[in-house]
Amino acid sequence: MTIQLNAAFDGGNIRVVAIEGAGDDWRCDLEIVHDHQSDFFQWFYFRAAGLAGKRVTFRILNAGRSAYPFGWPGYRTRASTDLDAWRQIDTRYDGGVLSFDWTGQGDLAWFAYFAPYTMEMHARLIARIAARPGVAHRELGTTLDGQAIDYFRIGTGAKQVWLYARQHPGESMAEWWMDGALEWLTGPAAATLLSAATVHVVPNMNPDGTRRGHLRTNAAGVNLNREWHAPSAERSPEVLCVLAEMDRTGVDFAIDVHGDEAIAANFIAGFEGIPSWTDEHGATFYEFGRRLAAHTPDFQTELGYDRSAPGKANLSMSTNQLAERFGAVSVTLEMPFKDHDANADSEFGWSGARSRALGVACLEVLTEMIGQV
Repeated sequence: MTIQLNAAFDGGNIRVVAIEGAGDDWRCDLEIVHDHQSDFFQWFYFRAAGLAGKRVTFRILNAGRSAYPFGWPGYRTRASTDLDAWRQIDTRYDGGVLSFDWTGQGDLAWFAYFAPYTMEMHARLIARIAARPGVAHRELGTTLDGQAIDYFRIGTGAKQVWLYARQHPGESMAEWWMDGALEWLTGPAAATLLSAATVHVVPNMNPDGTRRGHLRTNAAGVNLNREWHAPSAERSPEVLCVLAEMDRTGVDFAIDVHGDEAIAANFIAGFEGIPSWTDEHGATFYEFGRRLAAHTPDFQTELGYDRSAPGKANLSMSTNQLAERFGAVSVTLEMPFKDHDANADSEFGWSGARSRALGVACLEVLTEMIGQV
């Protein structure tokens, strides 16, 4: 019996080039599909059936032409047989081809760039959190595919805190982070923060890209994190409706949650280079990073992105736009597709569960600092 591959499901992405083999030994040659109307691609997620008793090599032939090929060395594919536990498996990158092997006792296995957080999972998150006391849910708008932009307001305090994630849909760790953050925000530990702040949450900024299996863009092939200077209903209705609500509430502190392909660590990036930058404004951002590193072994401050030169910040990116527009302490949080090497996990690497825990840690540190923002 041959092997069957399928990615025609929520968040799936793969194209079959060839399946060859007989008896015990098989090879599946694959390609990752581009984001619609875009050159971006790197996210993959597919199911393989008919694996029992076979030794199978999977080869992603176009990995070297992906958006961030420098992220493949040292990367390990996530695999699951139950869609709950996603373990790392040995992965090779050579000559532009990403490959990994599987010897299956069962017929079925799923393989992904990172543990998926699908739109079905998102719907269950929204239903669970919306039913809790003290939570107000609203649909801020709809996407080009007609999906809802879900929003929560929690708390009654004067400080306006915004948490938003998954502008880049292939960065599924961002919604795992939101899952943990929302659980904490709707529990008793959040009382101190919620008396000082009103917390506004958009768990998924890019539902269309999530469902379509995109890496970085929405249904129009637009990178939402380059739209914050001038969003439009035609290109970026997701940003348009969220920014309109931010204009209504104001923003004192914000976290934009992402994933990074290459750096094997959790880190934050700030808003250096905005026209209105002051050292006093930036000091609170740096203090947040220092406190978070002291609070959890799953964060560090040594590795990260280069800072923008004075006056050179890209104001189309949300962190810079919010810092300039509102004077907010604005944070981009990056989590790895690899592992947080300073506190590594050889079995799971960086994972959904650890992303959830980091969401809690970030809010615990924010609670300590809320009077400073």
